[in-house]
Order: sequence, then structure tokens, then C-alpha cells
Amino acid sequence: MTARSDADRAASPSKLKVARRRRRLVPRGNDTLAALVALTVAVTVPVLVWPDTAPMTMLIVPLLLGSLLLGPRQLPWFVVFVMVMLMLAISAQPKITSKQVLAITILYLLCFIVLLTSFRRSRLGVAGVQGESMLVDLRDRILSQGAIPPLPEAWLTETALRSAGGTPFAGDFIVAVRAEETDRLELVVVDVSGKGEQAGTRALLLSGAFGGLLGALPPADFLPAANEYLLRQGWEEGFATAVHLSLDLVSGAFEVRTAGHPPAAQLDAGSGRWTVHEGEGPVLGLIDGAEFTTISGVLRSGDALLLYTDGMVETPRREIGLGIDRMLGQAERLLRGEFEGGADRLVDSLGSRNDDRALVLVHRR
Repeated sequence: MTARSDADRAASPSKLKVARRRRRLVPRGNDTLAALVALTVAVTVPVLVWPDTAPMTMLIVPLLLGSLLLGPRQLPWFVVFVMVMLMLAISAQPKITSKQVLAITILYLLCFIVLLTSFRRSRLGVAGVQGESMLVDLRDRILSQGAIPPLPEAWLTETALRSAGGTPFAGDFIVAVRAEETDRLELVVVDVSGKGEQAGTRALLLSGAFGGLLGALPPADFLPAANEYLLRQGWEEGFATAVHLSLDLVSGAFEVRTAGHPPAAQLDAGSGRWTVHEGEGPVLGLIDGAEFTTISGVLRSGDALLLYTDGMVETPRREIGLGIDRMLGQAERLLRGEFEGGADRLVDSLGSRNDDRALVLVHRR
């Protein structure tokens, strides 16, 4: 055992020397670049040795891999290296035909496109695949903000979200919070100005900020604080609408406040009728010191409450009032006797595919 340890210690200095020499040739973090350079050389050699057999278009492979894997600092230099290898491949051709001229033109055009892409990526500072994974992570964080926390068995709460054009990013988002050791659910549905990917970046920021405010402030202070936060951003199109629900999970008593948002709708299980709770409050991010009225009510056994965005009820050919009537008619038909899965059924059957749609269904069993 001792002899083996002594041998390992004796070998470790030599391993360190090899590692240091390797790092001199290939600086830390440039392993991918070195591998792509080696691949480019390996692809170019057959073109130089057998110019009549190996096509120059083989250089597309390392160019494509470089555009996916390299960062904005490394990618321009790698593209220049590929262009140099392409020049060597051209010089090795015994005869340049019109077909080869077209292939060469396309290759240089691809190099130019990749260069432009690298300059645009420099604003983000990460490689293509890494940047995409960051966006996916941010999107997942938005969706996790809207996850409903565990509730008592007597309550069913469902959310459904669809973005314009089916893209994974939307201007509509939901934030739900239930503070520890409390019997109150705080939930807000927000519609950021714009739609789809255009509003997605603002939704990324606002979902985190509103989640922090929702759990830290009394219910009456949330919308004023959210309004002040948006005003401080100074965005040209930085307004948003919202509806905020504060629900007591023991008594069923609730408070609803709206900020330029479509009104909440409540189902009375006893009468089977829907009531629209019209509230007053300006759009968030436009008026300093805005005030928001409170609508109070109670959800009894069998009752339900709908919170939604204008994409559910508003289209270019239909006013929002008519859209609400249509939504409630669909709700009466689709939710009759079966509330589970009702949020998805309603969203899929209503609204415009060209607008973001979000809906929250709260049902007391």
C-alpha cells in the first residue's frame, strides 16, 4: 500500500507538468474551440489531398457546430479560421467550375451570417445553446410562480395558460402565494402590454417582483405597490393589467381588486347563476398614487370563481362585454357537474389564438 502511494506521488509532478503544458497550448475554457479547430483541419485535409472527391461543403459541419457551441468572443475568430481553411481548399482545386463557384459563394454567405449572429449574441454574452437554456430556465421559473400551493381538500384551484401563436413565452402570467402557517391564499393574474415573445421579457421580470410583493404585503397594499414598481421602471410600453384575489380558506371570504382588468366572475351553486364583480382601478404603471376598490364576497360549498385575461373574452370583432357573456355561457356548459380539468377546457374553447390567454378556476367543493 505504501509503495503504491509513493509511486502515485512520484507520478503526480509529471502529470502536473503535462497539464500545465496542455493549458499553455489550450487555455482553460477553450477546449471546445480547440476541438472545433482540430475538426476543421481534419475536414480540410481530405479536400486538399483529394480535391476531385472531397467536397468543400464539408466545412459546413464545423461551422454549424461552432455557431451552436462557441461563445461570442470565440466565434468570430473561429469563423475567420474556417474562411482561411476554405481559401486553402479553393487554391487546391485543379479547376473551378460554375457549380463550385456557387458552393463557395454559399459557404462564404453562411460564414457572414454566423458572424452577424455572433455580434448579436455579444449583447447577451453567452453561447447559443447556453443562452437558450437560460431562457428555458427563466420560462420554467415563470410557470413555477403560477403553481398553486397545497390547499385543503375542500378547495380545487386550477390554472391554464396559452400564449399567442403557441410560443412558450407569454405576456400573461399567474402568481400564487400561501404564506406558511396561514389560511389565506393570495393569487394574482397579470396581463402585460403586448403579446407572445414581445411581452415575455417584461413578464419574466414582473413575475419575480410581483411574487415577492404578494407574499410580503397586506392584500390592500399589493396593487398600489405593483403600480409604483412599474412606474419606477420607466418603460415606454410598461403598463399591465391585473386582478388580485385574497381568499380565506377557512371561511371562504374573499376580496377581489382589479387594475384595468376584466372583472372576476362568481358562480352561486344555489341559484346556478354567474355574477360579474365589476371593480374600479386604473391600469398599472400609468397613474401615480392610484387607488383600487375592493369587492368582497364569500365562496360557499359548490361555488366557483373565475379570474381571466382579456384574451379569453376580447377579439377584434367582439366587445369585452359580449365576450364575458359568451365565456360564462361556456362555463355553465363545460363545468356542469365536473370542475376538475375545467380551466383547460375553458381556455381551449374560448378566446383568440392570436392573443395570450390565462384563466384561474377556484372551486369550493
